[in-house]
Amino acid sequence: MFYEVLVTDYVRVEPNKFGMDTDAAVRTQLEESYSGFQDKDIGTVVTVLNVKDVKEGIIIPGDGAAYYESTFKLVIFKPELQELVYGQIEEITNFGAFISMGPIRGMIHISQTMDDFVSFSDTGVLSGKDGKKNLVQGDKCIARIVAISYKGEEPKIGLTMRQPGLGKLDWVKAEKDKTEAEAKQTIAIEAKKVKK
Repeated sequence: MFYEVLVTDYVRVEPNKFGMDTDAAVRTQLEESYSGFQDKDIGTVVTVLNVKDVKEGIIIPGDGAAYYESTFKLVIFKPELQELVYGQIEEITNFGAFISMGPIRGMIHISQTMDDFVSFSDTGVLSGKDGKKNLVQGDKCIARIVAISYKGEEPKIGLTMRQPGLGKLDWVKAEKDKTEAEAKQTIAIEAKKVKK
C-alpha cells in the first residue's frame, strides 16, 4: 500500500551543493539519500513529495557538510499481507514468475500462477494444461500478497493468483464476462418460469 508520511530529520547536505539555494540543496540531498531506501517498519521510499520546512543549518567540527533540520513528505510503499496488487510480469523462470509492482517486485511460485497443471517452456511461457492459459513477460496481472520476508537487502514478496478475480487481466475479464452471461441466462430462465 502507498502511504504519504511526514518526516522531520537532520539532512546532511554535502559541500558540493553549497552553491545551490538551501531549499533546493536539501531537496536534492533528500532525493539522493532516500531514493530506494527500504526499511521493515517504514517500507520502500518511492519519492520525496515536498520539503515543508528547512531550519538554519549547523556545521559539525571535522565534517565538511552542513546539517539542516527539515520537515518533508515522502511517498512510501509498504506491502501488507492479503493486499491485492496490480503489476506486470517482469520475468518468467522455470520455478515461477516475477511481477514488478512499481518500487519493488514480488514472486509467484509456478504452483500459484493458475488453477491448473502448469509447465514452463524454453520460450519463457508458463502454460496451463487444461485451461490453455498462458503467462508471458509483459502480461498485466492482479495478485494477492501471501508472504513477506525482510531478510536480506530488499523485501521478498510471495504472491498468488489462484483465487477468483486474480490472475492475468485477460483471464479476469473473461471470467467476469462468463459469470455475467450465466447470470443473464439464469434470469431469462426464471422469467420464463414466472410467465408460465
